[in-house]
Amino acid sequence: MLSGRRLDLLDPSPFDIEIEDIAHGLARVARWNGQTIGEHAFSVAQHSCVVEEIAAHIKPGLEPKWRLAALLHDASEYVIGDMISPFKSALGVNYKAFEARLESAIHVRFALPPKSPVAIKTLIKKADRACAYFEATQLAGFNKTESLALFGAPPAGYDLVIEPLPAPVAQARYLERYRILAEATGLTPGPDAWHTE
Repeated sequence: MLSGRRLDLLDPSPFDIEIEDIAHGLARVARWNGQTIGEHAFSVAQHSCVVEEIAAHIKPGLEPKWRLAALLHDASEYVIGDMISPFKSALGVNYKAFEARLESAIHVRFALPPKSPVAIKTLIKKADRACAYFEATQLAGFNKTESLALFGAPPAGYDLVIEPLPAPVAQARYLERYRILAEATGLTPGPDAWHTE
């Protein structure tokens, strides 16, 4: 990794996972394998920020740690890339087990349970599908009927206009969301923690 960490993909350690590496990688991984309109790809980093926002819209008052889980829901892709769901299924159980080990290590690194509770996983999946609806209709050439059939309707009262960001901007936004949520969950000290009179 650019941080200098060496991550064992077959036995990932939480100690070798850094948020800066995640943000850098996700900002450079394109959703829809880059088959989107616009000057810039719609990155997994930008997608993750939107999913976190949608999850909080669906469930007002969502605890910061679960908002963090939503932000990190695709974090494993900083190493393995973004594969479409049908291809993941075709790869079978070994791929899913590999991905699950990496996701667990990421969760442990950021003080989350290795596996999210079912209700949280369901919420994040719903937010993920809502984001995919907007991506499909605005960026990937799907019409609304196709998108509704594949992803369902987005949550009531939530609308989104997607402007794909350059990788450095998406990376900075991802890191900013992480820092806000990490502080809210007690993972990092606040800006005044080291201030002395």
